[in-house]
Amino acid sequence: MPKRYWWVIITYILMQLSGGVFILLFHSIIPEYIVEASIYYSIFSFILALIIVLILMKPDMTQSQTRNNLFTSEVIGWSILGVFMAYLAQAFAVLIETEILGIDLGSENTQGIIALTRSIPLFAIIPAIIAPILEEVVFRKIVFGSLYKRTNFFIAALLSALVFGIIHGEVEHMLIYTSMGFVFAYLYVKTKKIIVPIIVHMLLNSISVFVNLYLPPEELEKMQERLNQVQMILIGG
Repeated sequence: MPKRYWWVIITYILMQLSGGVFILLFHSIIPEYIVEASIYYSIFSFILALIIVLILMKPDMTQSQTRNNLFTSEVIGWSILGVFMAYLAQAFAVLIETEILGIDLGSENTQGIIALTRSIPLFAIIPAIIAPILEEVVFRKIVFGSLYKRTNFFIAALLSALVFGIIHGEVEHMLIYTSMGFVFAYLYVKTKKIIVPIIVHMLLNSISVFVNLYLPPEELEKMQERLNQVQMILIGG
């Protein structure tokens, strides 16, 4: 694995860990504004990490296979298809978690993101844009890509997806994160363009943020009921 890939991983890890350190610092200096300071620091650290990662990944972005126009018909087509694939995989994962494993619906990670976005709307750029780029570069381009060269698709996708799920801190929903990881890995292998899983990841996160922020609770409940009906149709129930 190229040395720059290790620096990308280190940058991502430092970004994730630095939040806790700065929260302690902010708490001792401006305890009354700890929430706001933490949110703005998160925005700053994610943007800084993205800039560093893009600089480190510049050799990959200038290769002949990535110099073409990003938004070709292939990229657009697979991105649209990828969204439907991701929702389908997620629907089956949710069905298994709820009906077989007895795991309650709901994500603390998602609710935390929504709460932070409601507090400071600018925070939305992290889940909608920055995080998908960083996560796909780290988990698909680097982790999955490096493992795929040495193993097969299933092992590489599984291991990278498990790490992807662990990073999100919701072990109980590991099946959902793993299913997403498999879809993103498939899109990357099929198109050989990391921009495709990045776009799909962005769209999924943006839709989730928008739905949770702007739809009233009664509409969310109706959507969940429709989703359950669709799941039953898809599995032939």
